Amino acid sequence: MRYFYSSFIIMALGLGLSFVIGGLAAIYITFLLIILEISLSFDNAVVNAKVLAKMDPVWQKRFIIFGIPIAVFGMRLLFPLAIVAIVTGMGLLETLDVAMNDAARYESILKSTEGTIFAFGGAFLLMVFLDFFFEEREITWLGIVENSRILKRFSGVSNIELIIAIIVGLTLGEITESFSVVMAFMFGVLLHSLLGMVDHFLSSDTVKSGIAGFIYLEVLDASFSFDGVIGAFALTSNIFIIMIGLGVGAMFVRSLTIYFVEHKTLSEFQYLEHGAHYAIGILAIIMLMKITMHISELVTGTIGIGLILIAFLHSVYENKKALKS
Repeated sequence: MRYFYSSFIIMALGLGLSFVIGGLAAIYITFLLIILEISLSFDNAVVNAKVLAKMDPVWQKRFIIFGIPIAVFGMRLLFPLAIVAIVTGMGLLETLDVAMNDAARYESILKSTEGTIFAFGGAFLLMVFLDFFFEEREITWLGIVENSRILKRFSGVSNIELIIAIIVGLTLGEITESFSVVMAFMFGVLLHSLLGMVDHFLSSDTVKSGIAGFIYLEVLDASFSFDGVIGAFALTSNIFIIMIGLGVGAMFVRSLTIYFVEHKTLSEFQYLEHGAHYAIGILAIIMLMKITMHISELVTGTIGIGLILIAFLHSVYENKKALKS
């Protein structure tokens, strides 16, 4: 429980601040936003733990110390403000004033850009999933897929992840007929590839590059936050309530990440990583679909938690079976 003490303290402070801003109704909305963020980002905690476990201890501490304020204030407040500022040509302070005093206009501008936001985030998460899907590993979960001859043949194709991503991007362009959507998608693919290149040059044989890993985790967190930030407007247009609710949720995700790393949870429950990456793959597809249609965040969150829960229960079952044999 000690891993979650700080998160519960921040939640208490956040709910208290929400009460000051809007009374009991604001507390209720904040609590719903916390649940929304955790449900959408639970698989993020699992993948974060995998990356963090391979990083130098110094960079692990830096991620914990600096990653939290970046996640809370950067991705949940400044990032949406920056998007609106770029689209409208306004300064950040002017955008903040619009968000505080003309919430309807702020929400409208942010939602008008959601196609490009989802394209970028969906592309990055798709690459995360494809990297895992075509990776050679000893432990497989869905044997009918992961051990199939077709997958093994495709896994041997050079740059298969990029080939698939480019095909998806071109198809997306054909469907949306939007140059900005295609460009956002390609930038998501490019950023993932660039981070992989930086990591390749800076990593040792056993330790993942600190700076590349840190940036990778922050971009991954940003990709997961897109759904929450835009979906939060269905509950409230107050940007401070949104920041508090999603920020507290992000704190709990960080606490889960630290817990998973220090307890070596991914080693103990062998299919958790698989469940998280399949959830990320589905989330990527949903984000790309949301460019042209509405899909509730409730569906996204339920699928993510559901897959991880199934993977967890399957891991427990296999562990018990191994003990009996």
